[in-house]
Amino acid sequence: MSLTAKTTTGILWNFGQQLATRGVGVLITLLLARFLVPEDFGLVAMMAVFLALGSSLMESGFREALIRLENVTQQDYDTAFYANLLLGLFSYGVLFLSAPAIAYFYEEPKLIELIRVASLTIIIMSFQVVQVASLSRKLNFKAQLKASLPASMISGTTSVYLAYIDYGVWAIVSQTLLNAFIQTALLWKVESWRPTLEFSWSSVKAMYNFGYKLFFSGVLDIVFQNLYVIVIAKVFSTYVAGLYFFANTMKELIVQQLVRSIQAVTYPALASVQHDNVRLKQGYKKIVILMTMILFSGVLFTAALAEPVFQILLPDKWSPAIPFFQLLCIASLMMPLHSISLNILKVKGRSDLFLYLEVIKKTINGLVLLATFRYGVYEILTGQIITSFINFIPNSYFSSKLLGYGIKEQIRDFLPILVITAVVASMGWNAFALFSSSMFAGAIFSSILMVVVYVISVFVFQREAFDLSLSFLKQFSNRKKVV
Repeated sequence: MSLTAKTTTGILWNFGQQLATRGVGVLITLLLARFLVPEDFGLVAMMAVFLALGSSLMESGFREALIRLENVTQQDYDTAFYANLLLGLFSYGVLFLSAPAIAYFYEEPKLIELIRVASLTIIIMSFQVVQVASLSRKLNFKAQLKASLPASMISGTTSVYLAYIDYGVWAIVSQTLLNAFIQTALLWKVESWRPTLEFSWSSVKAMYNFGYKLFFSGVLDIVFQNLYVIVIAKVFSTYVAGLYFFANTMKELIVQQLVRSIQAVTYPALASVQHDNVRLKQGYKKIVILMTMILFSGVLFTAALAEPVFQILLPDKWSPAIPFFQLLCIASLMMPLHSISLNILKVKGRSDLFLYLEVIKKTINGLVLLATFRYGVYEILTGQIITSFINFIPNSYFSSKLLGYGIKEQIRDFLPILVITAVVASMGWNAFALFSSSMFAGAIFSSILMVVVYVISVFVFQREAFDLSLSFLKQFSNRKKVV
């Protein structure tokens, strides 16, 4: 099977995994929102950055290093497994001891116990890093679906019940812990690899030389992604932080999981042809066109229908989060292009450029946040949109130098799709306004209108992109081998 066919199958299976698990996640989040208040989500937001940093320290780039290696031995897997386990225990210890200081910073005493319990997730997740890496190397995302979907369903159902009987924020903490435990147990069932007693410092050094730069890049990304929550929680209130965190969670459930699917699949697929620049560029170009077609429409159509979706599915207490959600969706438009560009750097083994690029982008993000936070939350969100588009330039510059797929060529590939999507989304938003008497009918009509007009517009004005998408779907459905 060709790279294109393998990548397409992998993306669709991985997207199916994300769609199923995140579909459950959306449902669970909507149900939790009926029983919990914004302040509960605000508490989760406050500790999220520290849990994410602990998880990043636990992984330390070992998963990406295992995926990138052309030939992986049992010793490599064992070494990564024990390293992740030790790093997971260390991360938990740091968070356990730091909990009082974090609670003091936010002036929220409840955070001490919440952080100490929720951080156990890091230790649990350290047992699955190698399993995920092994399955990802095989592009076996179907097996990962067998682990993630039941875990999401069981943990989500449990958390809704706990929220219903007034456990408050602990319902979300229990969901996180239970999901990690069940998913890890099922991954051990679907993946046959088992650790032995091998360990090699030379293997650690080889993987860490590549992975530590990704780790520091990941730390920068986590800090700056969550810096908005930190600033909002500190400068404004737990309530406003809860609204922002809830809106961002909904956006990630709908949008970011597709981006993660792209990263999870394109990285091992492109890594398999890392020494063939011609095939690498061809695959990269096709992925850019396909993913922007899917994500641009998904993001802007969702933003256009945010008001009826929130008002139909959620209590009125969440209505103030609607503009947060819409602006965050727009800010995520360039995410697929960012993720694919970064994968090229990882495939080429340029984790040094990866880190350098993250420093540049986060410096830009920090300066814009510094300039906007004093004016209000909406100004902070507008700044996120601006930085998302600015950061496309350094992202694409480095990948273009490695492949010869320049910034202008990339813009020519995705800009027409972006324009079409924006026009169609605007049409859908205006069409919804005509149905003032029935919000549900307006949402259904606008959804159908946007999908139909979008497909026709792409067929007429972007025939190459339309044919590429159709070809990918046929490859997945027929499972034919292509040269």
